[in-house]
Amino acid sequence: MPGQNEYFNVPLSRVAIGNTGEFSQPGAIKAAVAEFISTFIFVFAGSGAGIAYNSITGNAATSPSGLVVAAIAHAFALFVAVSISANISGGHVNPAVTFGLFVGGNITLFRGILYIIAQLLGSAAASGVLLFTTGLPVPTFGVSGVSVWAALVFEIVMTFGLVYTVYATAVDPKKGEIGIIAPIAIGFIVGANILAGGAFTGASMNPAVSFGPALVSFSWTNHWIYWAGPLVGGGLAGVIYEIFFISHTHEPLSEF
Repeated sequence: MPGQNEYFNVPLSRVAIGNTGEFSQPGAIKAAVAEFISTFIFVFAGSGAGIAYNSITGNAATSPSGLVVAAIAHAFALFVAVSISANISGGHVNPAVTFGLFVGGNITLFRGILYIIAQLLGSAAASGVLLFTTGLPVPTFGVSGVSVWAALVFEIVMTFGLVYTVYATAVDPKKGEIGIIAPIAIGFIVGANILAGGAFTGASMNPAVSFGPALVSFSWTNHWIYWAGPLVGGGLAGVIYEIFFISHTHEPLSEF
């Protein structure tokens, strides 16, 4: 009779710490630069679309059209950001994705820290450039119409969906040809989640995306939600997918 571990992986059994030498490895540095550039592009396009919309509408109240604009801009921008860095760094573009991959044993702690630093710097740089070039406030994330705890749950659930999608389409060794559309699927789930949660939390799902605008605007109200929610959601997705669905041994496919 097969042992339990032949059906399920042991939680966190593949977590790797790595070492500080990774900070100076050429491959790790190239990957960090790729994460910086991708996050810069993503935040510049996503937040830039918000600034443009506010400018055109005279900072009108949140509307359905504004939500659709945000969803489309972020979905398209993330599709591009993941695509251009996938072959260099894996195309994380998000500390929650990096954390989710860490708990699943797909990246070491030290390389993950390097990625997260690059992502935060990329977001801060993009937000700074937007502030400098437009002279207009960079939109920050905030809670509206729900309690703080409801907002936290929103961010957990939305980020769970995002990181689960990353695992299913980009990480799983059995992904096959579906891996080709991974950036599209990842962009789509972010766009869909913005339509679902944008009116309530802004639908960040990404601590870096929240950090840059908050830094240049010096607006930190409820900012902890946009770290705690995505990290919990991303971590849960990584653990659950790793336990139940990732196979690290060869499994012959059925002929039928």
